[in-house]
Amino acid sequence: MIDQKLLDKYNLPLPRYTSYPPATFFHEDFTPKDYIRAVEESNNEEPQAISLYLHIPFCTKLCFYCGCTTHISRNNELYDEYIEALIKEIEIIATHIDTSRPVTQIHWGGGTPNALSTDQVEKIMNAIYHNFNTGNDSEIAMECNPAYLTKNYIQQLLKMGFNRISLGIQDFDEKILLAVNRDPSALPVQEIIEQLHNGGASVNLDFIYGLPYQTPDSFSETIRQAIEVDPDRIVTFSYAHVPWVKSHQKTLEKNGIPGPEEKMAMFLKGREEMVKAGYVPIGMDHFALPQDQLSIALKNKTLHRNFQGYSTRETTGQVYAFGMSAISQLHNAYAQNTKNIPEYMRAVKKGEPATQKGYLTDNTDIAVREIINEIMCNNRLNWKEVAERIHKSEDELKAVTRFDPNQLLPLTEDGLVTFNREEITVTEKGRFLVRNIAALFDPKLKTAKKQFSKTI
Repeated sequence: MIDQKLLDKYNLPLPRYTSYPPATFFHEDFTPKDYIRAVEESNNEEPQAISLYLHIPFCTKLCFYCGCTTHISRNNELYDEYIEALIKEIEIIATHIDTSRPVTQIHWGGGTPNALSTDQVEKIMNAIYHNFNTGNDSEIAMECNPAYLTKNYIQQLLKMGFNRISLGIQDFDEKILLAVNRDPSALPVQEIIEQLHNGGASVNLDFIYGLPYQTPDSFSETIRQAIEVDPDRIVTFSYAHVPWVKSHQKTLEKNGIPGPEEKMAMFLKGREEMVKAGYVPIGMDHFALPQDQLSIALKNKTLHRNFQGYSTRETTGQVYAFGMSAISQLHNAYAQNTKNIPEYMRAVKKGEPATQKGYLTDNTDIAVREIINEIMCNNRLNWKEVAERIHKSEDELKAVTRFDPNQLLPLTEDGLVTFNREEITVTEKGRFLVRNIAALFDPKLKTAKKQFSKTI
């Protein structure tokens, strides 16, 4: 499908493009007042839908592969104090939002959100229901560590309205889990999925490839086991080894970390299993059943992506994020809260946003963001469609991206794209290197000062 020589050629450190500009461009000159102003302006921008993100940083133990912003603690008093601050922040920001706007997505991430008790979860959900306009069509999702799930916990989540659960399996092989300091699922995964499906919820199973002791054959076996339990989506994340950011990742080096060639072999074998079973490849790392809304959106070329993951263009909203380190993703700005829990709680208790840094987007950023999203999500770029969607001319789009068709010629020769005057299309082979293709349209890349993970 794609040869090693080509993978070696394109295995470069590049942004993941979950946002544009990437978070490496956020700066501390962006103030809490800037955030409030951006929130108020967002009421008059598209999309009108609202997405809410809640960051629960707590984990009871540290997984050595983790690249998330977490806090290892079992201190329930700290949990309660944090929850009070989280609810206070929701109340502060909600006063600046036109809450007649519909909430289409609520996403709980972490950390380990299900480290909280169901009573604590319910307290936060009640605050959301009180302050925002949620409806029966809202997707309410939580990332869960299956090591801490019980049947009663699942039942309580269903009663609160949760209708999508992402289970962080990572791998079914307990030797691999032990090497990365992660506990296996407390219940058989099939039982968890059956209970969720019976309660009307959809299920994602999340896996990581590139961990110690993993091989292409072992990862393929893990994916086969995943397929057997019939999740709605399977997500395969490439392990990003960034010990200069997360020093605990160095621990994994003692058992050996698979190199790029072996990692790609893992992905390809896993992908082959999923496609053979009928799952549709979505973007870089998701696989969904044909009837899933993501598969339908991809077919209709209306797939979208934000910090919360893939969604449809119809259901995505501007993201208002709550909790330490949480990143709001508005039409006109990004804003990130402080990563320090005491600082976060102090700021919110004073009635202020806990914004530490952010970025105000200009018209060029918004245009480039739309182009990169289109390539990353829908595997193509139709200049006319994007121009009409954001009220620009095609010439303006080409100017802001500094587009030079000659840059595409090497990609065409390598079989990664095809193009004409109207449209650029990412080939099946090119989908494996879509970050490289998107990077050609990023005028800020040459000025980026931070290190990125490699594409493979």
